[in-house]
Amino acid sequence: MSEKKKAPATKKIAGFLRAVAGKPNPKNFTTVVVCAAGSSTRMEALMGETRKQFLELDGMPVVARTLKAFEAADTVHEIIVVAREDELHLYDSFKETYGLSKLTKVVKGGATRQESARLGSDEVDERCKFVAIADAARCLITPEEIQRVCHAAYQWNAASAGIKATDTIKVCDSSAFIDSTPDRDYVWMAQTPQVFALNLYRAAAYVARDEKFTATDDNQMLEHIRVPVKMVACNRENIKITEPADVIFATAVLEARKRAEQVDP
Repeated sequence: MSEKKKAPATKKIAGFLRAVAGKPNPKNFTTVVVCAAGSSTRMEALMGETRKQFLELDGMPVVARTLKAFEAADTVHEIIVVAREDELHLYDSFKETYGLSKLTKVVKGGATRQESARLGSDEVDERCKFVAIADAARCLITPEEIQRVCHAAYQWNAASAGIKATDTIKVCDSSAFIDSTPDRDYVWMAQTPQVFALNLYRAAAYVARDEKFTATDDNQMLEHIRVPVKMVACNRENIKITEPADVIFATAVLEARKRAEQVDP
């Protein structure tokens, strides 16, 4: 067989090996939009003026930990932060201090998280094929989990981090009376990142805007236009820092991870 005929097969094998190893693949150029423009009302009411994104956990702000996880993920090519206007300048120092080479833009957020995510997606690199939407306050996500969700999206066009429900779930009416009990074998709790083919995400985001459809997460916008989203099991540690108890939990997780690294470096 000639070398010319061997070449296409070799390229396919190389592409497959890159995917398995989690190495960056230009065909799947992935941009992460980190939503950091929220008001943090509940946390500020309980812990003072510091917004949850900037609370320090083991000497590092929550949002910086989140950004470092995406920086370390091989499937991530670009990071965009959507922030409040008065906080845009803070990310310049974060980029230098924490070595965030993939952080390319920090843009002003919108009136809602849904709008902020859409505005961030409008700023992606022209090479972008997939966009991941992430909460700034989910700082315990790991690079390995990020990569698993990305690879699922590359296969299915839409994928989300999440965990299967272990408690019995009750659906209630507006007066808190139980209406139904779904089979928990089919119930998941969504996390971030939520990763989508860029063209599908933009279609869903702009349909939601035009139809004034309010979604509780980005998956729901894809559901609204009937695009299936693949759930990917991640760790229960991937919580969103929302209340003081979450800070205690996150601190304990970080301490446990450090001890594990000392035992098995």
